[in-house]
Amino acid sequence: MKNAVGTRSGAVPPREQWPQPPARTAAGDVLTELIMAVFRLNGRLLEIAQGLAAHGGLTAAWWQVLGAILDQPRTVAEIGRRMGITRQAVQRIADLLVNSGLAEYRHNPAHRRAKLVACTETGYWAIRQIALVQHPWADQIAAELGADALADALATMRRLTAALETEDTPPGLPDAKP
Repeated sequence: MKNAVGTRSGAVPPREQWPQPPARTAAGDVLTELIMAVFRLNGRLLEIAQGLAAHGGLTAAWWQVLGAILDQPRTVAEIGRRMGITRQAVQRIADLLVNSGLAEYRHNPAHRRAKLVACTETGYWAIRQIALVQHPWADQIAAELGADALADALATMRRLTAALETEDTPPGLPDAKP
């Protein structure tokens, strides 16, 4: 498999020997710009989430996993699918949450080995502390952009996510289909 360093042998050919990528359509150019904007937005949201999560004594990753079990206990695999993160990452965070008393493992009547991860009162309390600062922050940003614009953006993101989950995965990437 080729990687960013070069070919399988590790040698990078001279630029004049590099293959030309196929031309993109205008829509492909816009999608590429959108992806770059989402990368930047993701980075900024992670910074903000880290700051907001600190109000509950959490990290952004801990908040993300707890957020997936606020309404009901779920398995690690279910949390991963719901949040778009790997099962292994969720397992590592779930273990930390359990060790910190923010979550607990429960028996799963539907599966002998896949325990359910459930939020504890301490976990709900941490989330409430975050909500005290997150809700006013969200309202302020929403007021600047407007509910209609945000609803349109959300609809577009959902359609893009659905398209990416049903399309063929680019070569060299793990299959993202559910």
